[in-house]
Amino acid sequence: MLFLYNLIVQIADFLLKIVAVFSPKIKLFVNGRKLVFQILESKIDPNDKTIWFHAASLGEYEQGLPVIEKIKDKFPNHKIVITFFSPSGYEVRKNNTVADVTVYLPLDTNKNAIKFLSLVHPEMVFFIKYEYWPNYLNELKKLETPTYLISGIFRKNQLFFKWYGGFYRTALNTFTYFFVQNECSKKLLFELGKTNVAVSGDTRFDRVAAILEKDNSLNFIEAFKNGTLTIVVGSSWPKDESLLVDYINQTSEKVKFIIAPHNIKSEQIQELKNSIAKKTVLFSEKTTKNLADFDVFIIDTIGILTKIYSYADIAYVGGGFGNPGVHNILEPATFGVPIVIGPNFSHFAEATDLVNRGGCISISNTKELVGAFSSLIANDNIRNGKGHICSSFVQMNKGASNIIMNHI
Repeated sequence: MLFLYNLIVQIADFLLKIVAVFSPKIKLFVNGRKLVFQILESKIDPNDKTIWFHAASLGEYEQGLPVIEKIKDKFPNHKIVITFFSPSGYEVRKNNTVADVTVYLPLDTNKNAIKFLSLVHPEMVFFIKYEYWPNYLNELKKLETPTYLISGIFRKNQLFFKWYGGFYRTALNTFTYFFVQNECSKKLLFELGKTNVAVSGDTRFDRVAAILEKDNSLNFIEAFKNGTLTIVVGSSWPKDESLLVDYINQTSEKVKFIIAPHNIKSEQIQELKNSIAKKTVLFSEKTTKNLADFDVFIIDTIGILTKIYSYADIAYVGGGFGNPGVHNILEPATFGVPIVIGPNFSHFAEATDLVNRGGCISISNTKELVGAFSSLIANDNIRNGKGHICSSFVQMNKGASNIIMNHI
């Protein structure tokens, strides 16, 4: 089975180089890996002590950040190495300040795994949430390197729990300890004979709870808001935006809108702006405009959405009309903001919990969107009550990072 797996990886490597000619994202994926070993050789000395964290993408990085920061404090003489699989994580966080070295993870071949681990020679390894690369895990097992899964989540439909999933079940033998998000994940691992498991919860709650301690002020958002009730739309996709634009164009409510689309390609941003009938300004235009004069503010940049949520009276979080579903709802939740999302949220425990608790409203069409916004705008008690449910939910679920650190 390992032979077949390695053959598939080699074929994928070949095909990706062809696709990269036509796809900017795949080009980043391929080109970003070309200099990884050179970077490691230049930044890590054979005598350095290192700790390695791997994140699939941006969400996993943010999820693991509280543990990365605590490990950095606990082991100040170690170099922190962070790897990403996806360009959407690496390109956004390649200049982070918590790691000493940040690179793409080379594709999971036996040769790459051996070379990578010989250069990094980590004393501990942390995989965040998921991604189980057999060659890397096999080499870590041979080297007897302590390897941890943090904020792990397991579902019955994963390969580990299929009759034909023996190859991937074997990969789990590498892990020294599993820190999982919920009892269901613990039970599934127990069924595989894994007793080195603890339910620590989700470290994302620690990260978003810590946001409240930071300076979240943005003068230009304050100038735009100008004391008016404001709906912040975060990580929206075209399906979200089609419903929202209909509402924005038709509503007579005294309310402003900030839209931070998931995709900020200039042609799509311009198309969104042209579809809105009300006075609309882009982030890239903000220095030449009196922001208070506008009704809609489109954020055609990245990296400031979290701070923008602190100004929201109501939040709409996008992605809920696509697969796998809704984006991060915990960032607006930590600020005590009531949240509206699309119908696809069942894969996300925090979204399911907040919908069940009443802090988050799921909508499936324009009529339901109008109803949700209307009730939240018109009634301060409803708006504040749902916001309190959200902030309390974050506070009562934090603490996963301490559980992990106490064990280590």
